[in-house]
Amino acid sequence: MYLPRMRRCLGMPGLIYQNARQHCFSLEKGDRLGLRGISGGFTIVEIVIVVVIIAIAALAAVPMISSASSLQIRSAANMIAADLEYAKSMAISRGEIYSVVFDENTESYRIEDQDSVVIQHPVKKGFDYVIDFRNDSRLSKVDITSVSFTNSKVQFDCLGSPDNGGLVILQANGINKRIIVEPVTGFISTQ
Repeated sequence: MYLPRMRRCLGMPGLIYQNARQHCFSLEKGDRLGLRGISGGFTIVEIVIVVVIIAIAALAAVPMISSASSLQIRSAANMIAADLEYAKSMAISRGEIYSVVFDENTESYRIEDQDSVVIQHPVKKGFDYVIDFRNDSRLSKVDITSVSFTNSKVQFDCLGSPDNGGLVILQANGINKRIIVEPVTGFISTQ
């Protein structure tokens, strides 16, 4: 039997130099007759591994997407609690009455001074202190479902005591949060 003349490749098994590829063959385990073809496709094992990785990533992403409303309602509850504390601290520091007035119909609230004038926002210079959930894309899923203060308004006096206690109930996709103002102490908590 006549075999064409082939160059001998020296080196580690499986390592074939690019310029010698056409003339050499490797003797790796499992190679049929020592010849190794060049494959352009993917094996089934590689495809299955990629599908499993995509499935794991999708399973991790679904809870993040569904928790958008829970994040929004927690943020809204924390924001209301902070704004109630701000009104209380303004009343104490200035020695005047400050109020937080809620409007369930427009999903908003505002902070007013003792003359019932909306105060200026301390961070957004030139804007009134009005928080509107409907027009804020970060809180658009949150609804103010119930306010138990008299006339939907809580007033803090110069000692930081509210005129009445009560709570605000927020809802977003079936999730509820409550912001509670204690009647005498003015302690504010969220549940």
